[in-house]
Amino acid sequence: MPPLLLITAVLVLSTLAFWQGKRRAFAVSQREDFVKMHSRPGYYGMLTALWCALPALLIVIIWQVAADPLLIRIVMDGVGETKGSLSPEQLNLLVNDVRNLVSGNVFGQQIDPVLQSAADRYIGLMSIGNTATAALALSTGLVAAYLAYSRIRPTLRARNHVELAIEVALTLCSTFAIFITVGIVLSVLFESIRFFQQVPFFDFLFGLKWSPQMAIRADQTGSSGSFGAIPVLTGTFLISGIAMAIAVPFGLMSAIYLSEYAGPKFRAVVKPLLEILAGIPTVVYGFFAALVVAPFIRDMGYRFGLSVSSESALAAGLVMGIMIIPFVSSLSDDVINAVPQAMRDGSYGLGATKSETIKLVILPAALPGIVGSILLAVSRAIGETMIVVMAAGLAANLTANPLQAVTTVTVQIVTLLVGDQEFDSPKTLAAFALGLLLFVVTLVLNVIALYVVRKYREEYE
Repeated sequence: MPPLLLITAVLVLSTLAFWQGKRRAFAVSQREDFVKMHSRPGYYGMLTALWCALPALLIVIIWQVAADPLLIRIVMDGVGETKGSLSPEQLNLLVNDVRNLVSGNVFGQQIDPVLQSAADRYIGLMSIGNTATAALALSTGLVAAYLAYSRIRPTLRARNHVELAIEVALTLCSTFAIFITVGIVLSVLFESIRFFQQVPFFDFLFGLKWSPQMAIRADQTGSSGSFGAIPVLTGTFLISGIAMAIAVPFGLMSAIYLSEYAGPKFRAVVKPLLEILAGIPTVVYGFFAALVVAPFIRDMGYRFGLSVSSESALAAGLVMGIMIIPFVSSLSDDVINAVPQAMRDGSYGLGATKSETIKLVILPAALPGIVGSILLAVSRAIGETMIVVMAAGLAANLTANPLQAVTTVTVQIVTLLVGDQEFDSPKTLAAFALGLLLFVVTLVLNVIALYVVRKYREEYE
């Protein structure tokens, strides 16, 4: 049985167990010797469903994790006996060939009969294993559900057990998220350390030239590369600054108008239309920037005698700012609407006008949420890639002129990791150093935002 079908069957079986457990709880509570049940019937049904689902899903997960290594080891023992002694590299190649045959990714007419036999054996063992896993999981689920069903009585603290299970699940999810974050940071950090072993840290952090191309031979020009991150950071901050100069005023003013001035009908129409901007793919914004905005800026620059590049930071920043407006507007609107109406009424009662109430009462109360929306917009601007590639280019120019072509950290990371790369080369490892630098910059922005919120937040009882 395929894994997806098996999981569906387990969920259906758990649903049936839920209803049976709930029905038994109702039946127990309506006996002549009535005793008050500890929990509501739904908790007894949920407990029965959990007893059914958790052991079965655990068996499915264990098989899915252990199946491939176990079956590969079994079938490769037969290949090793046929092929004789093999080096680890040769064995890895044969394992990849067997996996390709199993998945159907065959790109040649000549197939080694030994490998084909190993693939057929793998498929046969996988089929047997899937069938055995399905039988074991479903039977275990049924037995566990029956045990939970038979234990339903007034003294069973079903609510406590269900809430404990939910608490454990939430704890595991949060712990898993923390471990993923730590793993990402450590993986980037370790590769960055390898990069800094080849390129001095201060040369990277304060260098004024970015040219990571490495020559194949040492006698070629630029064989050592240049890894100064200042031009890349400058381009990132320049484009992000232009984007935020567009997104923050327009987004915040839109949120204030929709929350405090617009009528219900106008708000019901305009807010969804504004949020559509967030659903447009970034490649569409990139086409719009490259085909409409960039030529318009170039033509306007020629009229005023300015030298404007075909790809400019201004074009990318303007379009990126339009894209980010919904992030600021929607979140700020929700935060402003969450401010209690009693605060508005109290301000009006003291004689304040609507504009004074917004400026002196509502915005200070909503400041943490507004700063959070702006910070999310900044992170979105710093991490954008497609618009920058299509409208600002790939040139790492150290300039503050928004009419010139620049590049960003994320664009360079993508560029460095495209194609077949050697992960011992400074060119490839530079992508991890840029990622670490971007992480530190984002962390600093978060710390600054937290300080601003704590310093200027208005607290009300």
